[in-house]
Amino acid sequence: MEYAELYKNTLLNDILLFWEKNSLDKENGGYFTCLDRTGKVYDTDKFVWLQARQVWTFSMLYNQVEKRESWLQIATSGADFLKNHGRDSEGNFYFSLTREGKPLVQAYNIFSDCFAAMAFAQYAKASEKEEYAILAKNTYHNILNRKDDPKGKYEKSTGERNLKNFALPMILSNLVLELEGILEAEEVKQTIDFSINEVMEVFLQKDSGLIFENVLSDGSLQDSFDGRLINPGHGIEAMWFMIDIGARQNDRALIQRATETIIRILEYGWDEEFGGIFYFMDAKGHPPQQLEHDQKLWWVHLETLVALAKVWEHNPVKSVKYWFQKVHGYTWSHFPDPDNGEWFGYLNRQGKPHLTLKGGKWKGCFHVPRALYQCWKTFERIEGKA
Repeated sequence: MEYAELYKNTLLNDILLFWEKNSLDKENGGYFTCLDRTGKVYDTDKFVWLQARQVWTFSMLYNQVEKRESWLQIATSGADFLKNHGRDSEGNFYFSLTREGKPLVQAYNIFSDCFAAMAFAQYAKASEKEEYAILAKNTYHNILNRKDDPKGKYEKSTGERNLKNFALPMILSNLVLELEGILEAEEVKQTIDFSINEVMEVFLQKDSGLIFENVLSDGSLQDSFDGRLINPGHGIEAMWFMIDIGARQNDRALIQRATETIIRILEYGWDEEFGGIFYFMDAKGHPPQQLEHDQKLWWVHLETLVALAKVWEHNPVKSVKYWFQKVHGYTWSHFPDPDNGEWFGYLNRQGKPHLTLKGGKWKGCFHVPRALYQCWKTFERIEGKA
């Protein structure tokens, strides 16, 4: 099978058309992300993560695939909306807004800022507007200033159990490469070094080969719901960020460790009875606290395909090809909606759609197009060598 053509055609002739047709708020700017199975808007609130991610998607495609004016216009709509409405007086990005851009939920963590920085960096390149490069850089520095206390006054824990979370070092390892043309070289190196150490030496456990979502501040494990939590999709997504860094730095050892970690997480997280990758797991096999733990999510499988494709390119061991074909087969036979376009996001354990929405509070125009683009370009190089 020629994978490159499949991923390319699905991206350009299915996924993007769905979002271009259904998500644009032509009255207020920005995007509707709450779309039902057919693309009809069922809620008009705007979630900053998803606004920023869609800006990033269309800016990236304009920069990397084709200088298509309609893509730039779509990106501009969201970038301007975020610039004008997305921040509080201190420059922190809200979590959600009304359709018109009035703040609904405060900036209670820094992930909105992470995705905004990604969006503004790509849009600055696409639009050649310096103000957005400055905004990306300032947002990035705000993230670094808050990284040791990311929730600030919205932190609910008392500090008695001082856990730190995997998500931020994982995101920074990708975010810093997105901003490479804007930041100083030494700044990029410092963040890359920090992220590699946190991901590969602190959260990745040498004995089990698994990545834990939360560890104590000294890096040790803690026996509680949060301390035992495994999110297979997060761990695997982080590994393709590590592979990108490894390829960039010609670090074969990092690519090899990432390869081993991807395979280990897949062996651990694959549902042998029904197929697919579990959403959440408990490291000791206890019942997880997340009621949705056994669902099969779109982004988990897509990020896994990206990671396996990258390993296939840089470290094509037999087990990686086996796992790619296995995950590819499950993903393409369960998530796409041939009747209405785009992909389902949430399947039950048995692989049937748990929700038939195409977009909501967490699913927008990001994981599907980004993964299809990454797999398309990766297999274009692989197949070009064949």
